[in-house]
Amino acid sequence: MRILKCYFCSGPMYPGHGTTFVRNDAKVFNFCRSKCHRNFNKKRNPRKARWTKAYRKAAGKEMVVDATFDFEKRRNRPVKYDRDLVGKTVQAMQKIRTIQSRREEVFYQTRMREAKMKEKAALQVEVKENVELLAPAAASREKVLLNVREKVKERQAVRAAAKAGGKGKGGQRGGSGDGEGGGMDVS
Repeated sequence: MRILKCYFCSGPMYPGHGTTFVRNDAKVFNFCRSKCHRNFNKKRNPRKARWTKAYRKAAGKEMVVDATFDFEKRRNRPVKYDRDLVGKTVQAMQKIRTIQSRREEVFYQTRMREAKMKEKAALQVEVKENVELLAPAAASREKVLLNVREKVKERQAVRAAAKAGGKGKGGQRGGSGDGEGGGMDVS
């Protein structure tokens, strides 16, 4: 079973799927779906269609150079069947797949790290350019913080007074009838 690659999008083309177009000069083009075939007929460039692998590689979104890609090359030389050779080949394919996935993950992480740094730098430039917009918000924030601090100080003073005044009551909670609310803060 041979899994071919689509000429336009470079996606996998499984047996029984897709279409094959043979040009007058005997060049064979395999397409995984009609979308790829239509775009080929419209003479569109795969490197400019954003959903193709060719675009992703040209734009630097996927790895282009890696030693594991050498194993994917098509070999037309027939090899005599050998059970041990097939077993070793399958094991090698699995090992190569894990190595390649690990490398792709590292590539993605470094690409995203660079993108985040660029985004952060752009945001810093925008903040520097528009500082006058942030000044009123910062001033109102400081006022709010001052109000909060004052309220906290008032509450602490009330609690301290309640503790000092509550020692002579013998530990009674509420029901004293003096209208203080039983020493609880209601604010």
